Amino acid sequence: MFLHKRDYSLLLLKIINLFFNPLYQFNDIFYNMYKLKKRQKMKKIFIFTIFIIASSFIYILMNNYNNIPKLDEEVNEKWSQVQNQYKRRADLIPNLVETVKAYAQHEKSTFVEVTEARSKVSQINVSENTLNNPEIMQQFSNAQAGLSSALSKLMVVVEKYPELKANENFKALQSQLEGTENRISVARRDFIESVKKYNIELRTMPGKLVAAIAHPDAKIKETFKASEAEQEAPKVKF
Repeated sequence: MFLHKRDYSLLLLKIINLFFNPLYQFNDIFYNMYKLKKRQKMKKIFIFTIFIIASSFIYILMNNYNNIPKLDEEVNEKWSQVQNQYKRRADLIPNLVETVKAYAQHEKSTFVEVTEARSKVSQINVSENTLNNPEIMQQFSNAQAGLSSALSKLMVVVEKYPELKANENFKALQSQLEGTENRISVARRDFIESVKKYNIELRTMPGKLVAAIAHPDAKIKETFKASEAEQEAPKVKF
């Protein structure tokens, strides 16, 4: 039996197909395995990337978590020093006024002004919880400035009475007042600096992020405006 030429061609194709078909199947298997490995690799890279980001976030959070509470406590401590020095000054005023009165009884208007200014100061209480209230801080600052002005006028009165200036009791009070004014300047300057650090922490990264997540109640604090005198070494003259 003889085969036609076309039959030979068909037979040859069948033989080729039988030979190469398994190769194609193996190729598909290897290709699918390659895609699977590639997907697994991409999945691992993705998980690793998420892990790095999460770890970095947790590190930043933990490393900066205590910064805001520490700075807040520092502000409160510096504010306490400001209040202590202002109270010390206020406590000196009654004795100072009485001493001056003994020599200058007719300077009544000046004594009244000092007494009223001291009274206004005592009526304004700025606690740690109200340091972020600009209105109260401004009232406090204005009241203290009013008292400083009244004391300056009182010292002008003193200049008219040489015997008063020579009085030992007055000189002791004057010395205490000068020292207190110097300490007030230092305390105010330290407070301004501590508030600056605290506010910068809240306004910049990563402190801003940490505050939003861990300390949502933290608010920007108000402060005094540092005068040129407070930016220099404190020096008080009467």
